[in-house]
Amino acid sequence: MKFNYHIPTKILFGPGKLKALAREKLPGKKALIVISSGNSMKKNGYLEKVVDLLKANNTESVIFDKILPNPIKKHVMEGAQLAKTENCDFVIGLGGGSSIDSAKSIALMVRNDGDYWDYISGGTGKGKKAVNGVLPIVAITTTAGTGTEADPWTVITHEERNEKIGFGMIPQTFPILSIVDPELMLTVPKMLTAYQGFDAFFHAAEGYIADIATPISDSYAIKSIELLAKYLPIAVKDGSNLEARTNVALANTLSGFVESTSTCTSEHSLEHAMSAFYPKLPHGAGLIMLSKAYFTIFSPVVPERYRQMAQAMGKTTEGFSKEDETELFIKALVELQEKCGVANLKMSDYGIKEEDLPRFAQNAFETMGALFERDRKQLTMEDVIGIYRDSFL
Repeated sequence: MKFNYHIPTKILFGPGKLKALAREKLPGKKALIVISSGNSMKKNGYLEKVVDLLKANNTESVIFDKILPNPIKKHVMEGAQLAKTENCDFVIGLGGGSSIDSAKSIALMVRNDGDYWDYISGGTGKGKKAVNGVLPIVAITTTAGTGTEADPWTVITHEERNEKIGFGMIPQTFPILSIVDPELMLTVPKMLTAYQGFDAFFHAAEGYIADIATPISDSYAIKSIELLAKYLPIAVKDGSNLEARTNVALANTLSGFVESTSTCTSEHSLEHAMSAFYPKLPHGAGLIMLSKAYFTIFSPVVPERYRQMAQAMGKTTEGFSKEDETELFIKALVELQEKCGVANLKMSDYGIKEEDLPRFAQNAFETMGALFERDRKQLTMEDVIGIYRDSFL
């Protein structure tokens, strides 16, 4: 057994932790604050609070507010240019995974020449080495979904080529500082809470069945799965429940640790292809649609791990045969989706057509093919199209 362990991010976790921004040592004196194009950061007062806390810490700020739910390359380049023009010396991602991911990518392009896609390895990316590093990154998460506050990864879509691809540089694109304050998550709408929670769930579950899982990532993954199974339905039902929000936030940060010590598997490749062509599809919703068919394929491959995930979700395996034990995790997964009101999501609700499925499969292999290498069973093109077909409604 061999593994490396290095997560260089200082994480401030817990209700009220945002206030620490006023006294925490920051990596610069002028921040580019990256937020979404929606109005939630302004409407809920989070942007104003962050700006005021930075001022109290003798730090200036500039706002970039164009980020989409599935962030695009164009806005990475625009944000980087604004940071250069304003002489910003660090970047803050404030919001959900899209804003923090974009902050990481913007931080890369402030320091490096050319186009962002020059540094992407999959699809039509050129795989160029970023020789000048990145600006320091601070993450302030207001959702519990991607775990990006605790990992080095960022996912951006090339909007003209329908390529949604992950990128990261270790350790440079790890945030220097991350603040996880569940009080900032109390305003997340019901369905987004569910979608984001399941994104965290699949980061943990995929990392647990990946072929590079380690004892460290396993411990994070199982705890994340346990917390989400217990607290996500509560947070979906009552978003004002701070205990539930805090435990879902913890599960999300743990899933980020899983991302840093293990990896996603090809389920994420399959979903990225879907939302690359249909960017209005929430990432978590796409993963939910695929999950039953996807995880069913791997159940005979790692039955012991499926048994352990089922147990973490409250299922007892006593009295079940080895074959039946593997089905318990799928049963628990479907039940969790039912409790959260997301068991009947349909691809067709987002305009996806059955004839799209083969091109999704082709795109998944071409743009995020590396994740297929982390599967414990190598999927064929026919397997992937079959997963899409079994998930299509």
